[in-house]
Amino acid sequence: MLFSFKDDSKLIEQLMIGNENAYTYLVTNYHKPLYIYALSLTNDNASAQDIIQNVFLRTWKFRKRLNPDFSIKNFLYKTTYNEFINDYHKTKAISLLERTYIEALNESIDENNSELIKKKIDFVNDGISNLPPKCKKTFLLSKKEGLTNIEISEYLDISIKTVEGHISKAYSILRKKCGGKLSNILIILFNNKQLKSKYY
Repeated sequence: MLFSFKDDSKLIEQLMIGNENAYTYLVTNYHKPLYIYALSLTNDNASAQDIIQNVFLRTWKFRKRLNPDFSIKNFLYKTTYNEFINDYHKTKAISLLERTYIEALNESIDENNSELIKKKIDFVNDGISNLPPKCKKTFLLSKKEGLTNIEISEYLDISIKTVEGHISKAYSILRKKCGGKLSNILIILFNNKQLKSKYY
């Protein structure tokens, strides 16, 4: 019966013996959160859908290798991450900046925080939205748009020193509110653009 699948070990045991109801339960309960996670990695709907489809297909194909003693949720998130990395390697040449982005993702996964990444991103976004207006605008031009301090200075018609002050203030405020690993979350949030700034 479906209710018995709520227990990880029973769910995995049933998957291992090829119970299609167990597989249906798995897809029904994990498709949406895994898609949201994949979308946070790819920023592309089609790619996220492809990744999740591959995750479930591989899980079924290699179901006999599953371990009933492990968390199915952690397994699925880790597999989603691995699918993303495989796809990334296939479609893009890995530059130094891209490698830094991937390493930030990998560190988050290795710390077993994969399911918390979206929550952390939301928390950082909330912190950014509450920055003082001028500080917020300068910070986003730097991290989201990837402008240099000189470009921001010219665009906002303010001194470079003022730009530096706003960015430093933003980092100080966000670190107090968001704690450690802020840089990793910013890399994930804004992909590689923020690495152009000397304030990474």
